[in-house]
Amino acid sequence: MTEIDVRCAAAGAGWSCEATIRELGGESRYSVRVTRDDLARLAPGDGDPERLVRASFVFLLEREPKESILRSFELPVIGRYFPEYGSEIRRRLRG
Repeated sequence: MTEIDVRCAAAGAGWSCEATIRELGGESRYSVRVTRDDLARLAPGDGDPERLVRASFVFLLEREPKESILRSFELPVIGRYFPEYGSEIRRRLRG
């Protein structure tokens, strides 16, 4: 069972988010930056950056182990590795 905990705090033109992934074998921590523009583009009408980051980690874990995820990144970086990210995350957050 995988547990994803996300906490975001306002920072500049967006949020600084800390994510923790807990699995039976331990936990990993990540730092993710989300801008207001990222939130508007990837989760239109949704004002919750924590929900967006959590959904983004679910997306990532479906494609790679937690050990392969960058420890610190800006949210749009996911799209460089997985071109389907933007459309897929918008679909998931609408449903």
